[in-house]
This record gives sequence, structure tokens and C-alpha cells, in this order.
Amino acid sequence: MEGPENLSIVLFAGGFDRVHYALVMASAAAATNRKVTLFFTGRALNTLLAGDADGAPGWHRLDPADDGSRPAERDAAFTANGLAGFEELLEACVMLKVTVMACEMGLRALGLPAGVQLRPDVPVKTGGVVTFLNDAPKTGAILFV
Repeated sequence: MEGPENLSIVLFAGGFDRVHYALVMASAAAATNRKVTLFFTGRALNTLLAGDADGAPGWHRLDPADDGSRPAERDAAFTANGLAGFEELLEACVMLKVTVMACEMGLRALGLPAGVQLRPDVPVKTGGVVTFLNDAPKTGAILFV
């Protein structure tokens, strides 16, 4: 039995491990010729924010990993164990043409100003839940993380 041809993932939780694994799923699905959309909202939106003044990417502001470590520490542990790092997975999603969406309501809920700077290396569409649902094919799967 074949799986769905399309995968739409809502990233609501801001925990590093959850966002990291959603990127794993998205890149794997795209690599197997599935159309993939990542819809970032809630604290997961930190992933898409431009870096801090010190150069740290926005995902460093994600919530701690499940083991309590900071995102940068957990990412370093993953790469030390031969796993794909956060930046590598995000780059793979871009290369594999995963649609990346930022929820307008989520940006406002975080108190971010209109026109907040997002990552210039990730093509991001902004929209709301209706935009996301219209993008999600009826025959596809929707996951909520």
C-alpha cells in the first residue's frame, strides 16, 4: 500500500527536537518525490527568524531539547553522532523545493513587528491557516507537530 503523495506539516511546538525531526520528515518525504509543505506557527516560527546581532540563527531561540539542552548544544550532539544538523536539514528542504510558510497570525501572536526580518536563505511564503489548507491537497496527509 502506497503512502500519500503529499505531506503537509504544521509546526506549532517550539521544542528543538520536534522542529528538527519535522525537518527530517520533510526532507525525506521531498527526497522520495512527495510534495511537502512546512507551515510554521507558534514558537516554531523562531526557526525562520533572521539571525541575532551576534550571528546566531533564529533556531537557537527555539525551546530546549527534550533532554533539557539548548538547541545549539543538542544540534552539536546530533552532528557528533553522525546525524544531519539543523542547518543541513533546512538547506536540504530548500534544495528539494519544500514549500515553507510562516503563519501571519503566529507572527503577530509572538509580538513580532510587521515586516520582521526572516531568513534570506529560505524562501518563505506568509499566509494564514486558510492559505495553508488551500495548499494541502485533499489526498495528502497533514501532521501537527
